[in-house]
Amino acid sequence: MAIDVVPEWMSNLEDEDISFIKRFILASGSLKEIANYYGVTYPTVRLRLDRLIQKIKISDEGETDSYIALIKRLAVNDKFDYHTAKLLISHYKKGLEEEIK
Repeated sequence: MAIDVVPEWMSNLEDEDISFIKRFILASGSLKEIANYYGVTYPTVRLRLDRLIQKIKISDEGETDSYIALIKRLAVNDKFDYHTAKLLISHYKKGLEEEIK
């Protein structure tokens, strides 16, 4: 039975993330095998997997504010650091609170 609808957590992933997941499944979850396939170290593959986990968790949080979701995705993708992401989100939320007052 084919799935007609792509789950939201998958739709937020990049093509290379989907390829990594496919390779991971085909390797029966062996990070050592994945490292050999990509020609990188085990810690590099572990870091990549940890980032994918973060991306999926962000999607599962169901952030309703698209700006905050974008900031979180950019931080997970190393577009900027975690501290900067927290600062941007905090500043944004303060601005929203000011608008309500």
